[in-house]
Amino acid sequence: MKATIQYINSELAGLYTVSEIEGFTRIIFEAVCGWGFTDQIKKRHEKVSKTDFEKIKFIVSRLKNFEPIQYILGETEFYGLKLIVNPAVLIPRPETEELVQWITNSKLPGESAILDIGTGSGCIALAIKNQLKNSDVFGIDISEKAVDVARQNAIKNNLDVGFFQADILKWEEFEWKNYDVIVSNPPYIRESEKVQMNSNVLDYEPENALFVSDLDPLVFYRSITAFAKKYLAKNGILYFEINENLGLEMKEMLVDFGFKDIEIRKDINGKNRMICCMK
Repeated sequence: MKATIQYINSELAGLYTVSEIEGFTRIIFEAVCGWGFTDQIKKRHEKVSKTDFEKIKFIVSRLKNFEPIQYILGETEFYGLKLIVNPAVLIPRPETEELVQWITNSKLPGESAILDIGTGSGCIALAIKNQLKNSDVFGIDISEKAVDVARQNAIKNNLDVGFFQADILKWEEFEWKNYDVIVSNPPYIRESEKVQMNSNVLDYEPENALFVSDLDPLVFYRSITAFAKKYLAKNGILYFEINENLGLEMKEMLVDFGFKDIEIRKDINGKNRMICCMK
């Protein structure tokens, strides 16, 4: 194992930070050899089989092209769940776990109807269902491929969540029920902010799930808020993950739509990342 670790370090040195390489190493050994963190300590002096070493070499070769390890392995963890991910869906972020925590820690009715808009891998909807077992949870996405991934993840985690294909910008064309909670992490990165993004995001993750025009960065939020105005139950709650630079604009928009009790929360990095309000 020591020689394999040295190989990973030498191949990835200069491309990633030391801490990133250490993280990759732990993930790789667990995925390829089935060794958890404790096993990796115990087996540090054991030799990796030739078959496993070839698999590790293949993973490292893809990492050298800055391909996200979650796509290489085909899965990731989110709020205690193992989720299938591929380039049809965004890789769930830790700050989105904070949004889920905010929702699940709220005092919601026991059998709430909850809708996740722009569900992608289904991470938000599935995590909420896993925590609030009696809730009736649904997720929608414009991408048929994303909906397929979300449905696979529901089966994988044995969670009863309904996933459907729909374009929220054309929500008037579909039939809906009323919801107690609506949540969304829509595209919110402005095109001008691309220069701040890493190549592993720009080259591999789906652009239509990330970016919006600088001319109308709130296009999805405005449509979802209009939808919520009609289909959110009285005193229902609307949650968004937001662009850290657009918190004030978001608050003004929600006020214009007549929502109340608006609250912005910071993520673990101190950035304005989440907002909620009541109908």
